[in-house]
Amino acid sequence: MPTVGPRTYVTTLPVILGLALAFAVTVVEPLVLSLNLPQVSRALHAPPHVLGLLSGAATLVMAAAVLAAGSLGDIFGLKRLLMLGLVVVTVVDMLSTLSPGYGFLLLMRLLVGLGMTPLLGVPLALMKVAVPPEKRPVGIGILMAVTTVLCGVVPAFTGWMVAAVGWRFLFLIGPLLCLVSLWLTARYVPESPVQRGRRLDVVGVTMIGTALLALVVGLAAAQNGISRPETWVPLVISAVVAVLFALHERRIPEPALDLALFRSTPFSLALAATLTLNFLAAGLGLVLGQFGSIVLPLSPETIGLLYLPGTLLIAGAVILAGRLVGKHTPRPVMVTGLLVMAASGLLLAGTAGPTMALWLLVLATWLCNLGSLVTSTSVSETVLSQAPPGHSGTVASVQMAFAMTGSAFGPTVYLLLFDFFFKRRWLADAKARDLSVRKAEQAVDAVRSGMAQNPGGSGYDPNLLRQAAGLKLGLDFAGGLRLTMLAVSILPLAVAAVAFVLMPRGRERRA
Repeated sequence: MPTVGPRTYVTTLPVILGLALAFAVTVVEPLVLSLNLPQVSRALHAPPHVLGLLSGAATLVMAAAVLAAGSLGDIFGLKRLLMLGLVVVTVVDMLSTLSPGYGFLLLMRLLVGLGMTPLLGVPLALMKVAVPPEKRPVGIGILMAVTTVLCGVVPAFTGWMVAAVGWRFLFLIGPLLCLVSLWLTARYVPESPVQRGRRLDVVGVTMIGTALLALVVGLAAAQNGISRPETWVPLVISAVVAVLFALHERRIPEPALDLALFRSTPFSLALAATLTLNFLAAGLGLVLGQFGSIVLPLSPETIGLLYLPGTLLIAGAVILAGRLVGKHTPRPVMVTGLLVMAASGLLLAGTAGPTMALWLLVLATWLCNLGSLVTSTSVSETVLSQAPPGHSGTVASVQMAFAMTGSAFGPTVYLLLFDFFFKRRWLADAKARDLSVRKAEQAVDAVRSGMAQNPGGSGYDPNLLRQAAGLKLGLDFAGGLRLTMLAVSILPLAVAAVAFVLMPRGRERRA
């Protein structure tokens, strides 16, 4: 395939679809495993303490290697690295179908994370070199739309197939998507110019990988308490290594990441929006799992189907968002997407309760998904437009690093806020009933233990706590959730306001 020069572009739908399928693998493949993890763990007799690692191993590897993948792509070729990643994911997932035990599968999850790392940022980076600037926003919109449709359809399909033919079928989804993407990429996607003579900043990518990995591990542990060594030690390590990384990057002539990029207001705002949208989307997943199963109650299958309604409508809206970005600027689209996400949180803040209508929960989920994908379209175009020639892979990987950080922050912060507000609610409930704090805590702990011992059951029984102490835990739980959603909705509103004021209003020349 010919190399693309600065004025030569190949713009075809197969190019965009090939890159879109590669990117979708990083979302769909881990998603279907997480949704069907109980069946896999039972079949392989996996102990409870390894379930979280099985589910998140690939994500941990991607967090540690994402910036290194972008730098390698710029040095050795983005297309070459993307095809290598697709091959690795295909082979490793096929081997996963043969897993004799959970230890073998855990090893495969670590390896598949290594293969998926180039699939995170490289498809977006190739958009910069393979698609003309005026058509790139639409291409990014199509990429997000393909991911949306697959995330809406594939989980329901795989759930049916797992019930019919078994859990090993899960690991055929990734290879199927990879092979189609591999064929389209090899045939239609041109190679990017390589930075001949440029050296890989091994120390830099190692340091930022360590910082990101420690951050993700620390945030995951924070869900069990912020004062535990398992939480604060990784977070301290992450902060120290991040400072050392910044000092290192300032000293060397060929840094892994040019820190001068952060002087650009659009670039910095786009990364803040990336962090925000992934924070909110990941946090909503926790909310749906806890609130849906404990208070309403809904089955896990029903909670999964909350994402399905409106999938095609969201896909169409994302493509339209790409057209608007191309015609105008990313600013109005970014602001609109963030406001839609805020509307989702405010809707839950105003309506969550034990008797909440299901259509309101569907609407809140739909608004969050719509806002996150519309925001992603404008963010990706903003980030790519700021990438210097020959550094598209590194810059796109920075966006993915912020995305993964937001995804790690979401569940942790939501859970910490909820625990705080929930405790305030049931303490007030206990005070109104002349109960001591100790008796109320014992009652709450009893119910929590009952829920923990019956995962996948019918959910929270409002009568259980009332019989124990007269408290109304359903109302307390919903009240804590409403306050949590009100608090987190401030973030997208704040970022939208800053973007509205500081983002460029006029059309800029896109590189």
